Amino acid sequence: MTSSGDRSQAVDVKGTYEVRTYGCQMNVHDSERLSGLLEDAGYVRAPEGTAEGDADVVVFNTCAVRENADNKLYGNLGRLAPMKTKRPGMQIAVGGCLAQKDRDTIVKRAPWVDVVFGTHNIGKLPVLLERARIQEEAQVEIAESLEAFPSTLPTRRESAYAAWVSISVGCNNTCTFCIVPALRGKEKDRRPGDILAEVEALVAEGVSEITLLGQNVNAYGSDIGDREAFSKLLRACGKIEGLERVRFTSPHPRDFTDDVIAAMAETPNVMPQLHMPLQSGSDTVLKAMRRSYRQERFLSIIEKVRAAMPDAAISTDIIVGFPGETEEDFEQTMHVVREARFANAFTFQYSKRPGTPAATMEGQIPKEVVQARYERLVALQEEISWNENKKQVGRVLEVMVAEGEGRKDGSTHRLSGRAPDNRLVHFTKPDEDVRPGDVVTVEITYAAPHHLLAEGAAKAVRRTRAGDAWEKRNAAAAAKPAGVMLGIPTIGAPAPTPAPASAGCGCD
Repeated sequence: MTSSGDRSQAVDVKGTYEVRTYGCQMNVHDSERLSGLLEDAGYVRAPEGTAEGDADVVVFNTCAVRENADNKLYGNLGRLAPMKTKRPGMQIAVGGCLAQKDRDTIVKRAPWVDVVFGTHNIGKLPVLLERARIQEEAQVEIAESLEAFPSTLPTRRESAYAAWVSISVGCNNTCTFCIVPALRGKEKDRRPGDILAEVEALVAEGVSEITLLGQNVNAYGSDIGDREAFSKLLRACGKIEGLERVRFTSPHPRDFTDDVIAAMAETPNVMPQLHMPLQSGSDTVLKAMRRSYRQERFLSIIEKVRAAMPDAAISTDIIVGFPGETEEDFEQTMHVVREARFANAFTFQYSKRPGTPAATMEGQIPKEVVQARYERLVALQEEISWNENKKQVGRVLEVMVAEGEGRKDGSTHRLSGRAPDNRLVHFTKPDEDVRPGDVVTVEITYAAPHHLLAEGAAKAVRRTRAGDAWEKRNAAAAAKPAGVMLGIPTIGAPAPTPAPASAGCGCD
């Protein structure tokens, strides 16, 4: 695995690049790999604020989950077409789930695209760009199976202090609303030793928080014949010195076993946070979705997690308006939301995913009905989220300072970060210097539905190796020589870390 930490050596630069990411954390993680591959090939990231169409290479890492995903892609490609005509050396590449699904269609509808690659061969991007340039024709290469595990590829991490670690790719489930298994293939697990070696390497670079990623993360081990492999992995992460926070997403209720709950509760650096996709509270709808659990099973998991970790923040995904959903079915979802008392929920109005069984099911729900149910669900969850957050008032929490989380921090003289349970906390800026990755101890004084506020003085500030890593990266970026530019002639500092992607895309 090539490290991401510091690419400060002077190189001849081929040009600038921009990666546009859509969809779930898997795509965010893949985009970090795409950026790493391009930088290893001699490209540099286009400065923040670069005008649309001014980067020498624009890569779209697409998602196929939403019904209008293709319209969004072709709209963006259409805007770039005249810009590419004016700049003949510019290249456009399309990868990700929509590229895996549509293949040759992309070049037919947008013949100015230079490269189309799939979810299984992201490592080929630099080669395909060079081949397209030399041959002066589009290169379409879609692998049918995984060529290289993404985490073995170079990476340009967005954060110096937090990192994604992919433990598996693909999914063995057959949910009727989801096209992901068809696009990312059957589940393939990494060896535990390889995962832990990557985590240790990241910690050596200064990373203090990792998130284990999988399309169905707690099914890890099915590919290697060990049903307790995931809980063992969590416990092993607990033994890595310097690793302060471990998270994971997204699990599936079917595979969420008691040994995982025990590992979470007994491993100090595994955070008291769980994202558990519900999708629907109705047994009838869950059966139609081909989800292999029912309401009683789901609520029993929540009960067990709360018994083992009373302070755990539990979030979920919910789809409203699945084909055939009746008012009674929807009320069952509302019942589960009231019983589970999620800290937050990612709610989705059902939209047809082309190529999925649900897209052709009878009983498609009228848009106005779906909208009305969606608004009722959101209102209920907002009320619950606010009430759950109010329980945090008066608590003293260790907040890991984050970059890019608080849009108003500059005007409010605050900083922002994440509590152990991943709640967003805005707090008064301490007098001493605090960097992203450092840890500040604060007392919560106010709660809103989607954030907490600590208005008093910080109780403690702990400078960390992660903060050192952030400082080193920024200093290196500021001092980095531009090299010999063959594209845009100036290079800026890396863009700030974006806010985390939503915890799920309705696929888990």
